[in-house]
Amino acid sequence: MSFMYNPYPFHDPKPVNRPELSQKTVESIIAGGNQNVAKRFMQAIAPRVEKEGAVVAFDGYTTTKWDIMVSLLARECEVFGFKIEFIDSYKRTFKSGDEIDAMIDPLLIWDKKIDPTLLYGKVYHGGYIGLMDPAKVEAFKKEIPALKAPGKLVVVYGYGSLIGEFRPLYDIKCWFDITPMNSMLRIRAGEYANLGKKHTGIINRTIRRCYYCDFENAVQLRKELFAQDAIDWYFLDNDRGNLQMMPFSTFADICAQLVKYPFRAKPCYLEGVWGGSYMKERRRLPQKMRNAAWVFDFIPMEVSVLVQAGDEQLDINYCSFVHKEGVALMGGKCVKKYKGYFPIRFNWDDSYHSTGNMSIQCHSGGEFNIKNYNEFGRQDESYYVVVTGHEAKTFIGFRDDADIPQFFKEIEAADTEHKPCDYMKYVSYEESRPGLQVMLPAGTIHSSGRNQVILEIGSLTIGSYTYKMYDYLRLDFDGKQRPIHTKLGEENVAQHRRYSVIHDPESPDYIVQKPRLDCKGDGWEEYILGENPQLYFSLRRLEFEKCCEQDTRGEKFHVLTLVDGDHVRIRSVEHPERYFDLDFMEIACVPASMGRYVIENLGKEPVRVHKTCLRDGYENDPA
Repeated sequence: MSFMYNPYPFHDPKPVNRPELSQKTVESIIAGGNQNVAKRFMQAIAPRVEKEGAVVAFDGYTTTKWDIMVSLLARECEVFGFKIEFIDSYKRTFKSGDEIDAMIDPLLIWDKKIDPTLLYGKVYHGGYIGLMDPAKVEAFKKEIPALKAPGKLVVVYGYGSLIGEFRPLYDIKCWFDITPMNSMLRIRAGEYANLGKKHTGIINRTIRRCYYCDFENAVQLRKELFAQDAIDWYFLDNDRGNLQMMPFSTFADICAQLVKYPFRAKPCYLEGVWGGSYMKERRRLPQKMRNAAWVFDFIPMEVSVLVQAGDEQLDINYCSFVHKEGVALMGGKCVKKYKGYFPIRFNWDDSYHSTGNMSIQCHSGGEFNIKNYNEFGRQDESYYVVVTGHEAKTFIGFRDDADIPQFFKEIEAADTEHKPCDYMKYVSYEESRPGLQVMLPAGTIHSSGRNQVILEIGSLTIGSYTYKMYDYLRLDFDGKQRPIHTKLGEENVAQHRRYSVIHDPESPDYIVQKPRLDCKGDGWEEYILGENPQLYFSLRRLEFEKCCEQDTRGEKFHVLTLVDGDHVRIRSVEHPERYFDLDFMEIACVPASMGRYVIENLGKEPVRVHKTCLRDGYENDPA
């Protein structure tokens, strides 16, 4: 599920993965324009259609469009002399819009005193079947088989057409996939109406309902279909003019080969009012971008993976890859613990040479998220400082002398009376320097200050439960004062996390730690930068001049970020031809199944690589 509200429409061409693929796999990918795709699809199924007839089902991820394929298949059937009938499964099976609204709207927060941006709600877990009319479902199950006849193609299309209750009805099952970024761009372009809606509504409300209902339904169905290998054909619908099609076995093989390599994801870039200039210049982003406040470099629900397959470049939804190769990618314990989700997220926050700090904020814990949002668990984060300018600060925890009740009064006045708050009297900070690591368990008040770039590493929270407690009376891009979440922030902030507590090695809230040597080898050292029982991931740094050997032991994936140095190569020891080259401030994932691997310094200067992995014993943490 995606929750990025406004990605910039820039498709980064650099992070291309090049796993070795068989000639058979490469040749089975069909592209070359929509007409060619429709023609080849028809050629593949024509013998069955001619002999006994066929029922084909098209389902897909949210914002998928089937209209072009449907239209072209009508033409192809005319060429073959076949009859064709199209069935819109949504119109045939779903409840009325009013009935669906009555189910979903109560799950969403409509009180602007609690949620001023109307961003939050509860995740709907009923699946597509819960939005369908039982009587219509039974009628549909009887109707479809009766339509089949020799020389006739029946095409059923629509969200939910491939749910378990309907799959026995079809001879050929097709899934249309799309990346989260392209899906969001379609929503923002007004090309999608929520389930139960006839027309696109207010964009932000459409996105919210997608997150809490539409995306969830699509993700869970895709996960089920992939686990059961229940798909015959897999389509990539990222480009309306250029569908890409392949047998599902081809898609499965591409994923199986990719997971043998270290790999990079395709980032998404977002502007923000506090955004800086460093990543924009570093990544050579379009000049007309105002800034790049956020770089969603490896946020599982937001990114994709680019794979070169012969002459075709495939942009695959990262979660689709995770669903197909979860155990090899993450390890069996991780898949079981986190229900098949990739459990850690990585992004860059850039306030370098910006207009100000990120908002003073906190995040909610597991019990709160489960109760109020039907979510998976707590939202923990961490910051690792990579680049700093003058006077950069990282805010974390309350000052020891902070009058916290007074702070709450001042931020309330800032929100309602537009009076500035002297936040420096209340919130503690660290002088930022490259290499500073802080942990931010749920509830910790924090902010990335002006004039730095930080690597943000967070836990699995599918949504974005960030409660802005103070935002400096700042205006958004539309010239309106940005609302803050005083009620939710006050309810969730950890008031006991003050300066002396978070720096105390004897405290359970020791979250600003000094690096400590964990292990070393020939020419390399590994330091623990941050470990705390409240966070299920471990934050580490590898330091070396020439090379450093590591081992996933088939159990834990590693995520590596080059935080000092120019260029490294990450390669398998057993299969040195399986490698990925990483430049400064790029992120790569080493799958759990890789085992022993080496990081080689391809530059001249010493290297520091930030390493994130699951903490020992994470599988025994409370649910």
